Amino acid sequence: MSKVIIIKLTQGGEGLGPFTLYDGSGNIIATDVPMSDLVSGRGFTVGDSVTIITLESTGKCRFRKTQTLNTVTVSEYASAKYTITYQSCMWRHLTDVVHYNFYYDNIEPYIIEYPFSFNYLDEILQNVQDYTKVFEYTKDPHGIFTDTHRVQPNNKWFNKAILYNDQQSSGVLNLEPKPQHNLSAYNSYPKYHADSKTITYTKSDNFYQYNTFWSIVKDPLQFLFLPSCESLSIDKVVNQANMDYSTRAFKKAPLRAKDLKIRHILDNSSTIHLVSQFIVAPNQNSYK
Repeated sequence: MSKVIIIKLTQGGEGLGPFTLYDGSGNIIATDVPMSDLVSGRGFTVGDSVTIITLESTGKCRFRKTQTLNTVTVSEYASAKYTITYQSCMWRHLTDVVHYNFYYDNIEPYIIEYPFSFNYLDEILQNVQDYTKVFEYTKDPHGIFTDTHRVQPNNKWFNKAILYNDQQSSGVLNLEPKPQHNLSAYNSYPKYHADSKTITYTKSDNFYQYNTFWSIVKDPLQFLFLPSCESLSIDKVVNQANMDYSTRAFKKAPLRAKDLKIRHILDNSSTIHLVSQFIVAPNQNSYK
């Protein structure tokens, strides 16, 4: 036999969910349940013998909570409102010295943006040359950190870039190391996606370089960026609705203006230490 139970959250923090629900025996009742469903109240079918439910938040904010099933009246259920609560916890930093941009068991993006201001003439961006030192550390056989156990890999760096001015934007550029000794793989770039474009970069004379970009803005009178509610450290995100990532044989508008901003992002790895030095953006005078 089975019965229907209704789960309705009345208290919790921000950024919870999605949830996995278990019964008292550890059997999964449901997976990927959004927080909004539990705040509004959602019914689940369980066995008659189930008296305990465990909720596990599987998103960035992870936790488990076990609750005994109770009977409430209709008026009590209707009057129950969700209240946001804030609870602090102690987090010890620098305990794992081989990981960077890694907080509360999550990779957080490392973002650095370089502004450029040109002279009287508009200038066309030709390529980007970035001098960033990339270190990868390894603990010694006894598990102790030492700064001598490090290497500088040639195939690890920022994984995203956004180049823009006030009216133009390259959109999101996924950066991948150039395939070595594989012409077929190299010819598969650039790769076009619905919300980004993948291009290659090379490392030569300690400079990371790339150059396959152009403006993909649909309408310069619409916003190039939108505010982000994900984190206070992220000031803006690309307005993807105003970007056209389709293949273009012609109409590849160069990035041309009296100013330029280059934003580099690392959000897919936490095992490399990036030491940003300086960046060079070779330009060509544009006459009109």
